[in-house]
Amino acid sequence: MSEYGRWRGHAVRGEKKVLNGQPISGAPAAAGRRGRQGSALLALLFGAMLLLVTACGGGDGSSSKAKAGGAGAAEDTKASEAVVTIVPADKAKDVATSGALKISADKGKLSAVTVADSKGNAVAGKISADGLGWAPDQHLASATQYKVHAVAKDDKGRESAKDTTFTTLVPTNTFIGQYVPEDGSTVGVGMPVSVNFSRGITNPDAVEKAITVTAEPSVPVEGHWFGNDRLDFRPEKYWAPGTKVTVKFNLDGVEGRPGVYGKQTRTIHFTIGRSQVSTVDASAHTMKVERDGKPLKTIPISAGSPANTTYNGQMVISEKYEVTRMNGATVGFGGEYDIKDVPHAMRLSSSGTFIHGNYWGDPSVFGSANTSHGCVGLEDARGAGDPSTPAAWFYNNTLIGDVVVVKNSKDKVIQPDNGLNGWNLSWAEWTK
Repeated sequence: MSEYGRWRGHAVRGEKKVLNGQPISGAPAAAGRRGRQGSALLALLFGAMLLLVTACGGGDGSSSKAKAGGAGAAEDTKASEAVVTIVPADKAKDVATSGALKISADKGKLSAVTVADSKGNAVAGKISADGLGWAPDQHLASATQYKVHAVAKDDKGRESAKDTTFTTLVPTNTFIGQYVPEDGSTVGVGMPVSVNFSRGITNPDAVEKAITVTAEPSVPVEGHWFGNDRLDFRPEKYWAPGTKVTVKFNLDGVEGRPGVYGKQTRTIHFTIGRSQVSTVDASAHTMKVERDGKPLKTIPISAGSPANTTYNGQMVISEKYEVTRMNGATVGFGGEYDIKDVPHAMRLSSSGTFIHGNYWGDPSVFGSANTSHGCVGLEDARGAGDPSTPAAWFYNNTLIGDVVVVKNSKDKVIQPDNGLNGWNLSWAEWTK
């Protein structure tokens, strides 16, 4: 038998089947093989289609998760319910510098607020404890554009933001403050910061809040108003030597009186020099000069005459003139004197009290008699050219801001606003 015969015989025998008890072979058997192969192919195709459907749509569990995930994503991207409101309206003009800017949140709480001018300078402010509002700490500058960015979150943490711009008013009427001491100066321990305003102030709290005076080393510094046009600042006691003082003026936009706005923004610095306090005893006709708490020199003086006594009290030297003119007519003495070349003159009061050199009096009066019209006189030479005279020595060793205390004069204590002489008020009176 050939190999083929054997193979066929084996194949025939191997494919032999039984139907109703009778063996089946040959061609029918071959047909049975093709049917089974077709069924298998269909099964494979159906399985592949099932896999494809499952891969695209997922089974029951996968489909549920996908649907749940889709619903969650939609919920997360839903718009925030929080509403931010900014007053004034976007692009508003002529906005008031105080009280107009208000930011609030509804159905949520503010989480971030920034307000800045066109140069990027931020406006300080605070979100309220309940998160429902924001307000600036101080007034805004005039004629300035501001940008506002505010963000609020609803109770699900979703954010809502709003951005606006507005421009503050351009004032028609303005005021400034003229101040002492000068920027960069070194002054004595009695020197206050004194600001005289060009217009009377009817809103003193807002104006005072816009001027800050700080010291290093730190010491409390408080302001005191003299009338409605002058504001002085000082510590409780004389400044400590070496103290660095910084004064910041933020008056631009402050409504000092109805319709009148400040227009000043600047910072000045000054330094406190050594401590020098000089005590004039009008009855003893002497002045004792102390430097840093130690006696430095005793100088004979001539104070005000019995008819024109010198004020008592603590006085601060506010001006120095190597030579100046003194005319009695300017301070209520008519034509009693007019001296065109008074040497080494140092001002103690606005009303005309000086400590100065005297070349016209007899040298014998210094240390023995009071002969002036209320000033404190020291022996001097005409023209202020002799550095060896007592007046020249004192002038050359004195700073603006040094203190001169007058005692035992038969006069009252000088008024605290007559010159830079607020030290004559107690701390309780100063801060009241």
